[in-house]
Amino acid sequence: MSAATSPSERRVSARIGAISESATLAVDAKAKALKAAGRPVIGFGAGEPDFPTPGYIVEAAVEACRNPKYHRYTPAGGLPELKAAIAEKTLRDSGYEVDASQILVTNGGKQAIYEAFAAILDPGDEVIVPAPYWTTYPESIRLAGGVPVEVVADETTGYRVSVEQLEAARTERTKVVLFVSPSNPTGAVYSEADAKAIGEWAVEHGLWVLTDEIYEHLVYGTAKFTSLPAIVPELRDKCIVVNGVAKTYAMTGWRVGWLIGPKDVVKAATNLQSHATSNVSNVAQVAALAAVSGNLDAVAEMRTAFDRRRQTIVRMLNEIDGVLCPEPEGAFYAYPSVKDLLGKEIRGKRPATAVELAALILDEAEVAVVPGEAFGTPGYLRLSYALGDDDLVEGISRLQKLLGEAKA
Repeated sequence: MSAATSPSERRVSARIGAISESATLAVDAKAKALKAAGRPVIGFGAGEPDFPTPGYIVEAAVEACRNPKYHRYTPAGGLPELKAAIAEKTLRDSGYEVDASQILVTNGGKQAIYEAFAAILDPGDEVIVPAPYWTTYPESIRLAGGVPVEVVADETTGYRVSVEQLEAARTERTKVVLFVSPSNPTGAVYSEADAKAIGEWAVEHGLWVLTDEIYEHLVYGTAKFTSLPAIVPELRDKCIVVNGVAKTYAMTGWRVGWLIGPKDVVKAATNLQSHATSNVSNVAQVAALAAVSGNLDAVAEMRTAFDRRRQTIVRMLNEIDGVLCPEPEGAFYAYPSVKDLLGKEIRGKRPATAVELAALILDEAEVAVVPGEAFGTPGYLRLSYALGDDDLVEGISRLQKLLGEAKA
């Protein structure tokens, strides 16, 4: 080993140095910085509802601030009353019956995902990851010592992978399959029949499943949310469910998520959290308790607005020559293919990748989007429609004008 690469000289560990910055947060930060500098940038980057957290949830947090009970450490795994409420909420919304001892409350969904992988993966274990994927999944797998194995779906299947594709990717090192429906970044929703087939395939081969249900309440049209362990009971001893309050209740900044799984895995993940962060903020936990214990009226109002915006953004994107945008059935993202625009001249430039096209769009149209390379699929853009109707129409109108100038 040369002196330049010796451990004593390396300032950042190879493990952490290999992590990429969150592309979605980076785009959002750049858009906000440009807006702060006076530029009229419209951001489609962050997956964040534009609604305020419902008032009754905020009031519960205010009261918690005044209660000395919450000024001290509480159990690392979560407030007992919140864990009990999450169990009740899970049965109500998913038809999946769990015990509070199967739940770990985490600092947002990201921590739940990392701790889940850390609890079940050994070095070299493979995780099948359908792509397009949310940027954090493969990074969490690598941090936990695992190896992400991508299985790519495109617009021809509505960004849904098949059992046949998953089977083709399975090896003797495969331990986990990731299942996400509704999906970030595509908005894809699996039918109950397709979800059940994937769950039964996992059971047949003795695989673990990590399923992210954070967008469970954001489905549109005839699409329906399906909880995998509820419809494939045989899977429950090897299934970890990740969820949280961020998207459903417009609580991204409160940082409360959770994982649900077999008791031994939850205990192991709780031990990890006890050393990493201890308990989640008590005030935020009390707010989450109010959220999951309350009705879903505020959620229904947000879903109505998202549905309206979904239809608008898909229609307007598909009016652009060279853009193909399948209709998303869930979450709040559109994921158009822009492959037919790459290499064409737009204002004197010929972007060869979606990364270059996104940079051109930001510079020329002052619209922030995330390139598909961040999600494992070059040639696409992700646009969040969790922003006001007027900004959405203005932003896509700018795209129509700019991209309409493309020429061979």
